[in-house]
Amino acid sequence: MTENSLAITKFSDLANPTRFLALASRLIPWMAGITALCFIVGLYLSFTTESDYQQGETVRIMYIHVPAAWLSMMGYTIMSLSAIGTLVWRHPLADVSAKAAAPLGAAFTLIALVTGSMWGKPMWGTWWVWDARLTSVFILFLMYLGLIALNRAMEDPSKAARLSAVLILVGFVNIPIIKFSVDWWNTLHQSASVLRLDGPAIDPEFLRPLLVMAIAFTMLFLTLHVMAIRNEIWRRRIAAQRRLAARLASREG
Repeated sequence: MTENSLAITKFSDLANPTRFLALASRLIPWMAGITALCFIVGLYLSFTTESDYQQGETVRIMYIHVPAAWLSMMGYTIMSLSAIGTLVWRHPLADVSAKAAAPLGAAFTLIALVTGSMWGKPMWGTWWVWDARLTSVFILFLMYLGLIALNRAMEDPSKAARLSAVLILVGFVNIPIIKFSVDWWNTLHQSASVLRLDGPAIDPEFLRPLLVMAIAFTMLFLTLHVMAIRNEIWRRRIAAQRRLAARLASREG
């Protein structure tokens, strides 16, 4: 067996919910521990670095706002990859992954919107402006809520999965709009200062805690995502057992 076929075989093994649950039970404690450690280091650096000469102490909002904004887009990207897995490869856990990521993505998008408003008030003099970046992120939040509502409204999981997958892929066009909105249009929001081709434009004093907090938030997202997938698998198993019990009871009646 070649290395490629072996890798594909190992990946396909995760399509088995039982094997995924076994793997998740081993991974979650380690992931939670790494998350906690990163947050301890990140929060320590966030509160011990010097304040900005222009923004003062409000610059510390950045250590929450920026990672939350990154994860709002990462969450939808995970959902889009899961949607492809649902429509193209019919991966049994792809729709579970997308459904589990939606509430997490919505939560981080809300955090990004709230902290952005808190940061914008002292910097811009207003809580909110309908510029390209803020509006596109707000649309992303509404998209998350719509997908969550759709999954809860439809009783047939397979139909909900296919319809959600199509809508997720259509809505992915908003992700590059969010990313490049500050370059395409004139907005109040500052341009990219970390992920740049010519290197970060932010001072290392602020970059170090920001990167550590980004890792911490990313680990938190991944940990909660694996836990949510595990819970959804259990929920579907319980629902299937209840349906089976109801059918047996109706036959006996």
